Amino acid sequence: MPAIPPSLFPPIQPLRQGMLKVDDLHTLYWEEVGNPKGVPVLFLHGGPGAGLSVQHRRFFDPAHYRIILFDQRGAGKSTPLGEWRHNTTQLLIEDIERLRNMFDIQKWLVFGGSWGSTLALAYGEAHQERCLGFVLRGIFLCTAREIDWFLHGVEWFYPELYDEFRNAIPEAERGDLIKAYTNRMLCDDPDRYWPAARAWSKFEGRRVFLLPQDDETSSDTLDLGVGRLESHYMANLGFFEDDQLIRNVGRIAHLPCVIVQGRYDVICPPVSAYRLHQAWPGAKLRMVPDAGHGALEPGIARELVAATEQFKRLGRFE
Repeated sequence: MPAIPPSLFPPIQPLRQGMLKVDDLHTLYWEEVGNPKGVPVLFLHGGPGAGLSVQHRRFFDPAHYRIILFDQRGAGKSTPLGEWRHNTTQLLIEDIERLRNMFDIQKWLVFGGSWGSTLALAYGEAHQERCLGFVLRGIFLCTAREIDWFLHGVEWFYPELYDEFRNAIPEAERGDLIKAYTNRMLCDDPDRYWPAARAWSKFEGRRVFLLPQDDETSSDTLDLGVGRLESHYMANLGFFEDDQLIRNVGRIAHLPCVIVQGRYDVICPPVSAYRLHQAWPGAKLRMVPDAGHGALEPGIARELVAATEQFKRLGRFE
């Protein structure tokens, strides 16, 4: 784990936490943190499948914000772990609305990083009337071009990781890595899905930060959630039409937004943040010159906290 950036607020425990059954298969874990009478903010984690961390509560002033966090379908403490069936972007958007209604929230600030930025945009474009604004990090628009970069383009920077990732698949199947990995991970045989899930999670996890970390963050929960759900969503192009999030950004362009992007992010390269900013000129783009992808990199964490503090003071971003 990287050192915890000093810009974060102190550790805090949830006011409430629980489980919400959303269909016959999935049950979601949720938390409510901070001021129960404060400005509501929704936190959307990455992945898909990465789940929550206790550090995610710390981007917000708990005296000002009522912070709602949850593990998306198949992630973290939600059950069943790694379940890809009945798991689409449209269903996640419905889950967010269930949570909003459960907490009796009319509007909230939407905060999401990486896949969380994807889901934040998709939710906002579907329910713009429920959003106060957006804080988005490490933009991922879930296009075929970005998915190809994630799987193959990164070879230019991490050839050794790419070889390890590719070599985990028999040579005859390497022409379509996403198919080869999903065939293994989306099955019920643990002897097939565990090696693939661990290989996938390692392939991503070792390039999150600009500088190598002493200890890799890994666990069975993270590996299975990320491996299964990322491959499932990427194989289906996020359940979006072509470039849907950019084409529909006009639905939320009247709302305030800050985009925080690491200049050397090799998971979600800066071109996606730049494209989003071009389509949404009113959004504020904060390009962090000495950061990769991780939310806990010092420069990124500092900009994220600065954004929530600015929204606290002004109700907008400048």
